[in-house]
Amino acid sequence: MGEDTHRERHSTAVEHLPLSGEPLPLDLVNTTYIRGGLRGQFLDALVTPDDLDVWLAAHREAFSPGLGQALARAEPAGAADVRAFVELRHVLRGLAHAVTARLVPDPDHVTAVNAAARSAARWSELEPGPSLVSVPRWLEGDPRRVALGEVATAAVALFSGESAGRVRACAAPGCVLYFVKVHARRAWCTAGCGNRVRVARHNSRARGGDGSVPEGRSG
Repeated sequence: MGEDTHRERHSTAVEHLPLSGEPLPLDLVNTTYIRGGLRGQFLDALVTPDDLDVWLAAHREAFSPGLGQALARAEPAGAADVRAFVELRHVLRGLAHAVTARLVPDPDHVTAVNAAARSAARWSELEPGPSLVSVPRWLEGDPRRVALGEVATAAVALFSGESAGRVRACAAPGCVLYFVKVHARRAWCTAGCGNRVRVARHNSRARGGDGSVPEGRSG
């Protein structure tokens, strides 16, 4: 599904994302979602600079020490910042699809994630003063580019680590979200998707069917 499908401002889209709290790469991927199931409306939560700043603020605690404060002090985001995060989101969605569908990842996606990850390069220095205090320093001067890099490095860790085998594409009809299955009984990205599937199965049986419903696709 294209990134240029119907879009909605953050007053509803960003502040009412159906799923959050997944690893940073998946939370970025999940800023596109479908409201209403199989025949629902495709929404994009990252359209304007304000959208991006709202998303970054909501995830500030997930970034490395010092970066959250740097983001809070930064000037408002610009259109180029939004484009960079949307481009990374597209790449991460492709990698998530490859991992969950057991396909060979697109080499261009791998290259793009690796390039973005370099923006997170950092080290620690001693701050001058009466006390020796360690302070973070980044090779990249723009905190949003550092944040982009940290999302990419989190993706490297996620897709190459033990959790890769637990990444799931929600199988509910019309859902395009991804999650990490940390509980054995978790079958859907949200309770809402689980409820829709159960209702669909009930209606199918009521019509004389076998209760099966088509799976969603999150590629």
